[in-house]
Amino acid sequence: MKILYVEPAIFLSSFAMSLTSPLTTQYLYKRIWEETSNYSFALDNNISECDKNKSSPIFAVQKEVQQKVSLFSLQMEMSGLIPGLMSTFILLSSSDRHGRKFPMILSSVGALATSIWIYLLSYFAFPFQLLIASTFIGAFCGNYTTFYGACFAYIVDQCKESKQKTIRIAIIDFMLGLVTGLTGLSSGYFIRELGFVWSFLIIAIVLTVNLTYILFFLYDPMKESLPQNVTISCSEGFKDLFYRTYMLFKNASGKRQLLLCLLLFTMVTYFFLVIGISPVFILYELGAPLCWNEIFIGYGSALSSTSFLSSFLGIWLFSYCMEDIHIAFIGIFTTTAGMAIAAFTRTTLMMFLVRAAFLFAIMPLSALRSMLSKVVRPTEQGTLFACIAFLETLGGVTATSAFNGIYSATVAWFPGFTFLLSAGLLFIPMISLWAVKCINWREESELLTQEEPSDDTSDR
Repeated sequence: MKILYVEPAIFLSSFAMSLTSPLTTQYLYKRIWEETSNYSFALDNNISECDKNKSSPIFAVQKEVQQKVSLFSLQMEMSGLIPGLMSTFILLSSSDRHGRKFPMILSSVGALATSIWIYLLSYFAFPFQLLIASTFIGAFCGNYTTFYGACFAYIVDQCKESKQKTIRIAIIDFMLGLVTGLTGLSSGYFIRELGFVWSFLIIAIVLTVNLTYILFFLYDPMKESLPQNVTISCSEGFKDLFYRTYMLFKNASGKRQLLLCLLLFTMVTYFFLVIGISPVFILYELGAPLCWNEIFIGYGSALSSTSFLSSFLGIWLFSYCMEDIHIAFIGIFTTTAGMAIAAFTRTTLMMFLVRAAFLFAIMPLSALRSMLSKVVRPTEQGTLFACIAFLETLGGVTATSAFNGIYSATVAWFPGFTFLLSAGLLFIPMISLWAVKCINWREESELLTQEEPSDDTSDR
């Protein structure tokens, strides 16, 4: 039996990914704490590993641990940069010819191999430096941006109307947020009740189920519609990938080329700032003055994930009375306010309340994906999402590395500096999005819709 719904695969993958991130960060924090200090690291309380008194020796240790965790996280991200960029671009670009399932399968295999490696590392207590290998394995096979890029392209292939694309993409973002929220809420209990070893094993089991679903149950209608007897050499295949990307811009009018560049720049810049700051939140919450334990970290992650739900509801409601570009403006503005408030948050209550400012943080990503899909032809969707995923991989790795480095350098004198910096830099996507509005992107997308029938005829 073949199924046309990719949502179960997204559900399982997002569960595994959202559980892996906080577990890996806290596992790394625990290992580095134990190697750096003579103080014990307790999972059932946070007295031994965090102290708010600046004159205490533990206070100095925790700042040193945070710096080391930030720097090692930077090294992990950089190790997967080059293989991640290459695999993402090649796999998603080729999906226009070979179908959307192959990138999903290979990236799922990489995620499964990564989870097994982390499980073995925690079970046998291997040196934590070997975590770098897990990043390389996942990036080589195509990381999460490859997987979600293929899923979004799979969904866009099935959507014929512009509004349907926006709503369907928003639904996926909502589902990602729901799963991420529930996982974040339970991540602390996973650590406390099961420990790191069993938690990593559960992730591996979930990814095995996900890979089974994609391999044996998910149907790829696009692959069936492609010619099956065409064979090309490896060198010709690489040339074709770059040629299709080149033609994505060359075939567009000058105005459409400018729109594509501006929209891609806006999306990647916003993605860079939002994704880059995410791991800093956990480090900020683990240290003074908040000194959160794993349960509070889970609560914070769950509250952050409500932005997926509120963003979905925002898109669903706002789409009836405003265009995609205005929806994106609202999301960027509220996220900027949230970053600025987070920089000066010093209490647990305020850290929970600050999440309210991030209610629409995901709206710009959904709206911009929809806008981009409307200014390219249906036969170029795979190439478009390959470009998006390629830039997201580059931006994500660079952002995480940059913000980890900045946090490591500034945590001793102003831990909230990275949030304040992010708030200031968010004015860049605001300005570029305003430029898109001045160009009148909607008129160009409607013109492309009118051109599609004649273009298809001429191609044949």
